[in-house]
Amino acid sequence: MDSLTHIVLGACIGEAVAGRRLGKKAMFWGILTQSLPDIDFVASFWMNPVNDLLAHRGFTHSFLFIALVAPLLALAADRWHRPHNYSFKGFALFFALEMLVHVVLDACNAYGTGWFEPFSHYRVSFHLLFVADPLFSVWPFIAFMVLLFARTSYAARRKWAIGAFILCAAYIGLSVINKTAVDRSVKEVAQQEKITYSRYFSTPTPLNNMLWFVVLENEKGYYIGHRSVFDKGANTPSLHFVLRHEEYLEPVKDMEDLHRLVRFSQGYYTIDRYDSTLVFNDLRFGQMIGWINPEAHFVFHYYLQKPDENSLVIQRGRFTDWDRKAVGALLRRMRGLK
Repeated sequence: MDSLTHIVLGACIGEAVAGRRLGKKAMFWGILTQSLPDIDFVASFWMNPVNDLLAHRGFTHSFLFIALVAPLLALAADRWHRPHNYSFKGFALFFALEMLVHVVLDACNAYGTGWFEPFSHYRVSFHLLFVADPLFSVWPFIAFMVLLFARTSYAARRKWAIGAFILCAAYIGLSVINKTAVDRSVKEVAQQEKITYSRYFSTPTPLNNMLWFVVLENEKGYYIGHRSVFDKGANTPSLHFVLRHEEYLEPVKDMEDLHRLVRFSQGYYTIDRYDSTLVFNDLRFGQMIGWINPEAHFVFHYYLQKPDENSLVIQRGRFTDWDRKAVGALLRRMRGLK
């Protein structure tokens, strides 16, 4: 999730778990610990973009990292707060919970999270939430503002914190329901259109979980499209087929960065040519305003033959071509086809 969400949610968890004993310092520890796994951003200062992609949400988002760091933070907190009546075990569990919530939330996005590093490079990705979803983040943000300005003697502090956490959990539950409904309906459409496929995924479009980007893979490429939870059967537009174009890779087949990109994309990729330059597309991040143009370029596009032009490769395509028309079309498409 985005950094602001981790900050406000971390503060709420800190208040709920340790606020009664530590006061507002619990919010500080919650913010610090909830944000700590993202310390891997420093890798970008000395790694090339491809290596950075694999380093981000890697070891610092693993269960082993949590097991190693939580006791160290507990030692620091134990010394800082003396004298106190909070046990070392209590501190360690508090910090472990904060980091665990962080890595579980990040696994709800498309990026993939290395829970099992360094023993396995498998990336966990549930495709339940867009990386920034206002309807998820607004509840802990409101609670955070209340907790920030309310006195420590305010009796309802813990209720605000727990309430925000419950609403976030409920929103994830709603995402599961929406995803299940979309997956079922898309597979029905595929059956009606006699589309065969070997793999499938769906992921939410930007800033919502009403409209989903769907991908069905076969041996030559992918059927892609968009499906709203409010679409009804026959009103669903036909899925659009895109070729994988693996034959384009012949000139760069031995490039080390290419093999790392294939691993990062979990095999969901196509190859295009932009002005005679080979481009690697990771389908998991969706299309630029694809709800308007089914042939739109993909958000994640890496210039294989121009590696120096790939800074901020994750962010650069997310909101490209967004204007009032695109936003209006997104809102209408979220409501379903009439």
